[in-house]
Order: sequence, then C-alpha cells, then structure tokens
Amino acid sequence: MESNTLLASRFQTLQAHINQHIIGQPHLTQRMLMALLSDGHILVEGPPGLAKTKAIKTLAELIEGSFHRIQFTPDLLPSDITGTEIFRPETGAFEFQSGPIFHNLILADEINRAPAKVQSALLEAMAEGQVSVGKHTLPLEKLFMVMATQNPIEQEGTYPLPEAQLDRFIMHVKIAYPSADSEYKILELVENEERQVEVIQPENLSQADLFTARNQILNLHMADAVKTYLVELVMATRNPQAYSTDLANKIEYGVSPRATLALSRCARAHAWLQGKDFVSPDDVQAVVHDVFRHRLLLSFEAEAEGLNTDQVTDQILSYVPVV
Repeated sequence: MESNTLLASRFQTLQAHINQHIIGQPHLTQRMLMALLSDGHILVEGPPGLAKTKAIKTLAELIEGSFHRIQFTPDLLPSDITGTEIFRPETGAFEFQSGPIFHNLILADEINRAPAKVQSALLEAMAEGQVSVGKHTLPLEKLFMVMATQNPIEQEGTYPLPEAQLDRFIMHVKIAYPSADSEYKILELVENEERQVEVIQPENLSQADLFTARNQILNLHMADAVKTYLVELVMATRNPQAYSTDLANKIEYGVSPRATLALSRCARAHAWLQGKDFVSPDDVQAVVHDVFRHRLLLSFEAEAEGLNTDQVTDQILSYVPVV
C-alpha cells in the first residue's frame, strides 16, 4: 500500500497534467479531483466554451474506468438515462438494456434543460447508488461520479433544480472566463494539438489507488477544535441571530446536515491534496463557499440588496471565530 505522501503526489501530478490541457481553470480541476476523492458529485456553472466537457473527459482518460456524456434536452426521458426493458421475441422474455448511467464518470451536460422526471432519475442514482427499473433494482459501479453543468446565461426553456436535489451535489463550483494570459496559452495549446505535438501522459490511476486514497483521506487527522469550527459555521446558517441581527435578516434557510458531511470530506480532500497529514481551519475555509453555495437560501432582503450566497458566506466566516 502506498504512503499518504506518495499517493497524494500522484494525484498532484494528475492535476498538473489536467491543468496543461484545461488552461485557466485550476479551481475547477482541483474541485473535480476533490469530488472524486470525497465520493461525491459536482455541479459546475459557467458560460459555454470553458472546457467543462473536456475537463472531465481528460480526467476520465487518466483513471481506470468508463466515461459517458449525456446531453440533457427537453425531450429526454428517464429511460434514456437509466435504461429500459426490451422484449425479445426469440426468448419470449424481457431483457434489460442498460443506459448511460452505468458508467464510472458521467457528464450531465446542461442538466437544467431536462424536465423534473429526468433530473430525478439521475439524482436518485446519485443519492442511492442504484437504479430501479420495473421490478428490478440494479446497483451502480462502486466508482461513480456525476459532473453536471449549468449555463448561467440562457434561462429560457430551463427547469431549475429544486433545493432538495441540489443538496445531493457535494459542491457547486462557479467558473469564469480565463485571463488574457491564459487565453494566449489556449491558442498555443490548440495549435500544438492540431500539429499533433506529443505530450507525456502520467501513469493512469487504478480504481484500487483511488479507493486507497479515499481511505487515507477519511483517516486524516482532524482535531476536535477544527470539527467544532466546522460545525459552528453550519450552525451559523441555521441560527444566524446568535451572531448578528443583520446576518439573520439575510438568511431564509440554513444548510442541511449533508453540508456538514460535505464540508468535512472536502476539507479533508483539500488538505490531503496539499500533502498535509492533518486538516486545519484554512482547509475548511478554502472549500466552504463551494459547499454552501447551493444550499444556503437567502432572504428577500438579501436579494433586494443584490447579495449572493458567496458574500453571505464571507459574512459568516467573519462572525464565526476560529477555535
């Protein structure tokens, strides 16, 4: 079995390689790896053309497992995702034809373009790790991760995900256009790819390596003081009046217990990817925005002031002292 440091360095090499192909989006590539290491799913929001599809496809190519992209459209059916039973005249029996959900890494592209029934079919699989079709319940692969995308620009003809379903994503990551320097590097990268310039690819990670890494992360030391700080951040969303009347006026509903677990797992994964053998408050602060973003419901007053969940999370961080 590989040591924590050695296996973490392999993931750092993996991330560096992905960053060579996905330029200007280091936050996205790191969060993808963190979701994978935390056994969670990730929702990515950003304008079109920011290599969201390429990012997860590149990740899938470096890990032992299968990848499938599902383009969500208004006419998609739940069976297009889960699969369906097909009648075979030669045998006189129904045979299950598995859908794309039975892959290891799934890209759910523009998930908010499909109606609620289709979204539920995917999100049920995410939550339960299984698919029910007819009288049969079929388990999914042990390695199973969904990266769903949303386009924040076009809202016409979309079906926004309900808060209860959003809660099943371990993180909600927002990405923006790259800088001018990164844009120049993208030009060079595309030119090199068109000229078929060879790039050295790191050794692929086996699923056994990934599961070992997950165990190492779960065993990473988190002091009681850090756990207390993490819980206090969560409680500040539910009882904001204990910290500030102004904060209480800006929060309608706090985050769920899933947020507590997600914050712990993501903080552990963040620390492990940095090569640390313990979790610090800095690790919690580094991931709290991505964990709270889709779970924290703001009041009408906050929305009227033009505030977003990231700004309110910043206020929570300022009110809750590090233990």
